[in-house]
Amino acid sequence: MKLATGWQDYQILSTGNGEKLEKWGNVYLLRPDPQIIWKSNKPLKNFKGLHAHYERSSNGGGKWLKNLPFPEEWCVSYKKLTFKVKPMGFKHTGLFPEQAVNWETMMQTITKANRPIKVLNLFGYTGGATVACAAAGASVCHVDAAKNMVERCKENIKLSGLEKAEVRYIVDDCRKFVQREIKRGKTYDAIIMDPPSYGRGANGEVWKLEESLYDFVELTKQVLSKKPLFVLINSYTTGLGATVLSNILYKVFGKQGEAFADEIGLPTQEENIVLPCGTSAWYMFKGE
Repeated sequence: MKLATGWQDYQILSTGNGEKLEKWGNVYLLRPDPQIIWKSNKPLKNFKGLHAHYERSSNGGGKWLKNLPFPEEWCVSYKKLTFKVKPMGFKHTGLFPEQAVNWETMMQTITKANRPIKVLNLFGYTGGATVACAAAGASVCHVDAAKNMVERCKENIKLSGLEKAEVRYIVDDCRKFVQREIKRGKTYDAIIMDPPSYGRGANGEVWKLEESLYDFVELTKQVLSKKPLFVLINSYTTGLGATVLSNILYKVFGKQGEAFADEIGLPTQEENIVLPCGTSAWYMFKGE
């Protein structure tokens, strides 16, 4: 497992009973996490500094319950990267801190390439990977179907002092966008994708990760440049293990490079255990 250990503005303090107690800057939040099936050593809701707690509804979804006043949104930093966060629907805050371990690999690989790199970030959400790649000097095309997420990516780019970076912001269905890029003859040196487990398009198209991922990776192969750098797949679907993802990459890209995959996670401060946070699979092309 690879751990994101470089955070100063984020910590998991404690876990248990399906929840995690987190510190985001100076704000303490308690959120559900399906991976946490163990008991807590103490009632996490009783933490004295707790600002808000996300409570699930028996009918699905849930709501944030505020205990103490705190800003509607605020900023956290990871080294030289800065992101705006806020409690949102479905327990999210607009940032996945465990992805910092992948940001490091992206930045190192792009910098080491020592040439102009074009990155396509699909299902880009609020742009953690986009900011990291732009900070390393790459030009990035950021694609997400949700306009508010793309707008947040723009904010994060500015907050990180990257206003002059070459970033293209696209609000679109990722599959349709890739299909159009193929027709236009556009290519990219690196592809990042963080696809959802399930989704439904504007015209009723259904996306199920287990059924759709392989074909989608095959499709993205057609927008890779003649000298590609890497492909990264992130998955939060527990049924898709590291070996499954690396097999997909090997099947699609063959012997052009090396595939490797692993769980990513976050350390917990009080318990000295690791919280698993999904799987990342890389394909690194030869010559880089």
